[in-house]
Amino acid sequence: MTARPGLVVLFGSGETLPAGQKVFDWLFRRLVAPLRVAILETPAGFELNSERVAGRIGEFLEQHLQNYQPEVTLVPARRRGTPFSPELPEIAGQLVGADVSFLGPGSPTYAVRQLRDSLTWHTLQAAHRLGTAVVMASAAVVAAGSHTLPVYEIYKAGHDLHWQKGLGFFEPYGLRLVFVPHWNNRDGGSELDTSRCYMGRVRFDELLGLLPAGHLVVGLDELTALAIDLAGGVCHVLGQGGVTLLSDGDERRFETGTALPLAELGAARLPPPGLGLPAGLLDSTRERMDKQNAAAVAPAPVRRLLEEREAARARRDWESADALRDQLLALGWRVQDTPDGPRLEPAG
Repeated sequence: MTARPGLVVLFGSGETLPAGQKVFDWLFRRLVAPLRVAILETPAGFELNSERVAGRIGEFLEQHLQNYQPEVTLVPARRRGTPFSPELPEIAGQLVGADVSFLGPGSPTYAVRQLRDSLTWHTLQAAHRLGTAVVMASAAVVAAGSHTLPVYEIYKAGHDLHWQKGLGFFEPYGLRLVFVPHWNNRDGGSELDTSRCYMGRVRFDELLGLLPAGHLVVGLDELTALAIDLAGGVCHVLGQGGVTLLSDGDERRFETGTALPLAELGAARLPPPGLGLPAGLLDSTRERMDKQNAAAVAPAPVRRLLEEREAARARRDWESADALRDQLLALGWRVQDTPDGPRLEPAG
């Protein structure tokens, strides 16, 4: 894979609607099919059906973007201290080799608690710096900022207005951004202002006063996405609405179809690739990517069996994993389990 960071696409909403299909098509056209897509369950990991929440995204891609032959893997990094912990290498490793990693609906603050400084989060960052595209929607967009809006806590539970520390995905690139999807939301109709991610303008103006200086607020309209090309130094507004940038009382608006310089988001820079990552993780991720790309010459059904085996191993379903290994061998492919992950090679 390339050493340039991958594209980042942030949805304001609509990732599984026709507008979202067009955004995914814009992204997938810039990649090489068949595409390997890893979908993280983490933002909805507190839900009993988090696998189904993530699975709906995968089904949408398989049904509506089938011309790109997406091969979807659900990554069950649900909760720390459980068999599905984001700290487990066998779970984090499922992100390695993906062409696209997706994080979506759930709770922003839960996502931050589970992912911050975890092996899964660091692996996502490493893979992105080596070329994997990252797509975020809903809760994940909010969580990705330097500060995170506690949407449910304020809107549903009545907590005092406040911000929480976010995952800071763009901080290594010199950008201190705060993301607010559902910027022009109208779910409340004429009775309740639900814009600004359900905060309403009055509350959001108060929240702006609580935000530490030096941050740029990025407001993403419904059915709209912002594609950020960190390597190319340009951003694209996609979908049906626009993007609003707020900083120190200054407001700028960019409508769909606009290509804007990355500098509109701040003084961006490309960091040393390993910045902020555990020692050796970038190199080991690169090695695993290289091996998996070499294994990609195997037919798609063989690669799917390998992915199913890795998912079974992540669930500690050893019987199924062994059966899948035998199926692969019968098809002429041997799996070598190494400290850096499984390696697929022709048998005999």
